[in-house]
Amino acid sequence: MGKTRTRMLVEAGAMIALAQVLSYLVIFEGPFGGSVTAGSMIPIMIFAIRWGWKNGLLAGAVYGVLQFLLGPKWSFHPISLLFDYPLAFGPLGLAGLFKEDLKGVLAGVTLGLLGRFIAHVISGVLVFASYAPEGMHPLVYSLSYNASYLGPELLISLVIIGLLYRYLKPYIILR
Repeated sequence: MGKTRTRMLVEAGAMIALAQVLSYLVIFEGPFGGSVTAGSMIPIMIFAIRWGWKNGLLAGAVYGVLQFLLGPKWSFHPISLLFDYPLAFGPLGLAGLFKEDLKGVLAGVTLGLLGRFIAHVISGVLVFASYAPEGMHPLVYSLSYNASYLGPELLISLVIIGLLYRYLKPYIILR
């Protein structure tokens, strides 16, 4: 049991570090935060698929804190600190919920990104409402702003994990 736990913690650290490095490969960045990267969330999701959704939630939340500590700061509001970082990145661990086949893995990846999207939308409505153009409801603004970068992130993640799944399946699915 001790060796397995140590291995899981080491893999978590390695995947969080890899995700952080990939987050610096930015394809597009929004004017108020949020960016499309070269698959930066994939290591967290692969970790969740390998070690389960509960461990994945924790690894995702730790990655979120690291994103705040090492990334650009858009707000120091307590709601933003919570919803844009640990509560946004934690749900990436949901990728480990349905790991028996490719269809399930892709559903888990979608669910993880949906969780991140919801957290950012809540933060957008509560903290960034003043950025909404005049006459636009803050919810509509937050939905559209966050979809502008998380939609492409979802597509990138689905394509890359879809392509890698067959090759990685023997290594990522623990029995």
